[in-house]
Amino acid sequence: MIKLIASDMDGTLLNNQMQVPTANVAAIQKAQAQGIEFIAATGRGMSHARISLDESDIRVPMILLNGAHVVNADRETIFTIPIGKQRTLDVMDTLEEAGLYYEIFTAEQVYSANQPMRIDFVAEHLLSKIPGISKKRAIAASSQHLSLTPITFVDDIRQTLIASDEDVLKIIAFDKNGPAQLKGIAGELEKIGDLAIAASESTNIEINHVNAQKGIALKQFAEERGFTASQVMALGDNFNDVSMLTYAGTSFAMGNAAAAVKKIANNITDTNEQNGVATAIARILSE
Repeated sequence: MIKLIASDMDGTLLNNQMQVPTANVAAIQKAQAQGIEFIAATGRGMSHARISLDESDIRVPMILLNGAHVVNADRETIFTIPIGKQRTLDVMDTLEEAGLYYEIFTAEQVYSANQPMRIDFVAEHLLSKIPGISKKRAIAASSQHLSLTPITFVDDIRQTLIASDEDVLKIIAFDKNGPAQLKGIAGELEKIGDLAIAASESTNIEINHVNAQKGIALKQFAEERGFTASQVMALGDNFNDVSMLTYAGTSFAMGNAAAAVKKIANNITDTNEQNGVATAIARILSE
């Protein structure tokens, strides 16, 4: 019997408008009413993740930053897994040498040194997800999204990190050429050692400590509650979800998931635009 459901957010729990559909909210509430716990598992940081969840009045534990930061339903930190100071600097050196735009995540902040580039990448994401949207509208929506999404723009990320002495939990880098460029960069980053390198979109790579993965965090969260893998269900759509889809006894890839991810999961549900999370939960509850 399923005791815990873990769901990715972007491309899974959320639709392409970055909202939790009412059908998904109702399905989560129905599962909770039957004693099943729910946890969101995302590459987002706290400040970004809570926006979509709070809009839908979903207050649940969260695996954040791909497993580098885990919080309870009251948003209190359970644990963090930082990349490490020297390793962070080595990653930044590699990304800058390759000319990639990147953002730095700590438990409380998201740092960027290039606001126009940030707007441009969010606009490109919207263009790929929303059929018929114009470039002008995508840029306008990206700018609006930026006003709602806490992000700190600084002139020098290195000096900011030194001054604040914050632990870096995740680094995300973007390139419009996608895998053609990012595959080579990922290979260079692997040489640094003790890094987990995944992706939530074809145009990015997400860098964490090797022990900061959704599956590892989900396993620890489940075991603390006395649950076994066979009592855990996980849903996801992309490569940063693979570790938790592999861990969970019951796993669902979204209909919009990458083909390789669909091969890993033992079930496939509808797309995120078709309320695939609700469909999967209904199936489990009926069984």
